[in-house]
Formats: sequence, structure tokens, C-alpha cells
Amino acid sequence: MLLHIDANNGLAVYDQIVRQVKFAVADGALRTGELVPSVRELARELTINPNTVARAYRQLQDDGVIETVRGTGLSITASARRQCQADRTKLLRARLRSVLEEAMHSGLEPKEIESLIHDELSTVRRFKQK
Repeated sequence: MLLHIDANNGLAVYDQIVRQVKFAVADGALRTGELVPSVRELARELTINPNTVARAYRQLQDDGVIETVRGTGLSITASARRQCQADRTKLLRARLRSVLEEAMHSGLEPKEIESLIHDELSTVRRFKQK
């Protein structure tokens, strides 16, 4: 499982793990029944404290994304993908709303904001194609 931790992005490390796992499940990169790395494994891979990974995994279990499989480890639940897609949409919608509110409060007109969104989306698409 490929996760990236950014100590400078303002989000707690455990929250970054939770979000990235949820996004991976929503995108289909992690599938139902697939095992996630053990706490120690992931902590070693990310060079972080195992307690941080354990906290993220507890949150993911509480959210119904992963479950314990006796004698095997933790795996992605059957209902996780649909739930993670909804969570991803909710999170991104809130972040977009915040940016749009900031743009409106800064004095930009709706047409200017739409133009900015269009331009940035084009940039992101070109970047992703590379």
C-alpha cells in the first residue's frame, strides 16, 4: 500500500493515513477483502510511530472501512467502497465550498471564479496525463 505522509500539510499524520486509505478504497486501489499492512509494517514503511498507525486503523475500523479477520489481520470490508466514495465526495465538497467562499469574499465575480476553476482543472488534467 503506497501512502505518502507530509508533515507540513497541517493534517495530523493519523488523519492523513485515514484519508489516503479511504481515497484508495473509493478509487478501487484497495478492494473488498484485501489485507492492509500490519501496524508495524506500515509504521516501518512510513517511518512513523506504530501508535499513530494503530490510531488510524482504529478510526478506519470505527468507520467500517476495515475489519479484523481472525488469524489473518485487517481487511477492507464489503461495504467500504460505497462508504468511502461518499466520504470522499463529502470531504472534497467541503474543501471546494471553502475555496469558493474565500474567492467570493475576496471580491471575485462568479464568472472569474468559473474561469479559474476551468483553467486549473485543465492544468491538473494535463499534469495527470504525463
